[in-house]
Amino acid sequence: MMAESDRQDLELVSNSAGKGQQAQYEQDGDIGCCGYVLMAFSYILVALFFPFSLCVTIKVVQEYERAVIFRLGRVLAGGAKGPGLFFILPCIDDFKKVDMRTLTYDVPPQEILTKDSVTVAVDAVIYIRIFDATMATVNVSDAYQSTRLLAATTLRNVLGTRNMSELLTDRDAISAMMQHQLDEATDPWGVKVERVEIKDVRLPIQLQRAMAAEAEAGREARAKIVAAEGEQKASRALKEAADVITESPAALQLRYLQTLNTIAAEKNSTIIFPLPIDLLSSFGSQKHDVTKF
Repeated sequence: MMAESDRQDLELVSNSAGKGQQAQYEQDGDIGCCGYVLMAFSYILVALFFPFSLCVTIKVVQEYERAVIFRLGRVLAGGAKGPGLFFILPCIDDFKKVDMRTLTYDVPPQEILTKDSVTVAVDAVIYIRIFDATMATVNVSDAYQSTRLLAATTLRNVLGTRNMSELLTDRDAISAMMQHQLDEATDPWGVKVERVEIKDVRLPIQLQRAMAAEAEAGREARAKIVAAEGEQKASRALKEAADVITESPAALQLRYLQTLNTIAAEKNSTIIFPLPIDLLSSFGSQKHDVTKF
């Protein structure tokens, strides 16, 4: 729905602009008395050499083309002709074909100094089409080449106001801004900029290494934090287990037996006899009494 509404708005704007431009051409398109005399001679020539003159007077343009006709150097009233057949007068009419299809152009890589003083190389691609063949022919010498040069300049101007991080993470907003600026600038030329895409942002090798080292340090720091949190949770679990075992002395003996079972399953040649902690405490107290004695 949004695309359809945008298309309708574009058609309304282009139609109004085309009508205003066409009214100006019609106002300034009077060829004068000499012109009408030459037109009469041309019609006479067409009539004298009929039907052979049809090979010169009838032209064809394809579905995706339009023909802008100039009569004695002035744009013919009625706008661009086509698609299909159209009629011209010999000797006084000339026409120029205009391709109305969407064309793609690569913007050459631009060395740009960003807002945070980082030099990067950026290249982009633009999608453009002509919506008014008369304006594209009369108002500018080469509409496509002019749009390409303007796109390179706009790319430098827009990216020069952004930080390097924004170039890497906010490409959609930058592309939309470039499209808006280019569309406004090329509207008098009859050119519609349909899409602008940033293809690649190339950073210096030293900067790439610095960013890789920073990212690696960040990953190591996060890994240490996760490990520390795991140790903290494990220590809390061990504390809770120790509290449970302290409340039941038999649980400690069961834990001894479970440990023996685990060790016996892994290393059969090793035999461990558990020695109660209370027995060691009694031996320690007897030795202390003998020393005092």
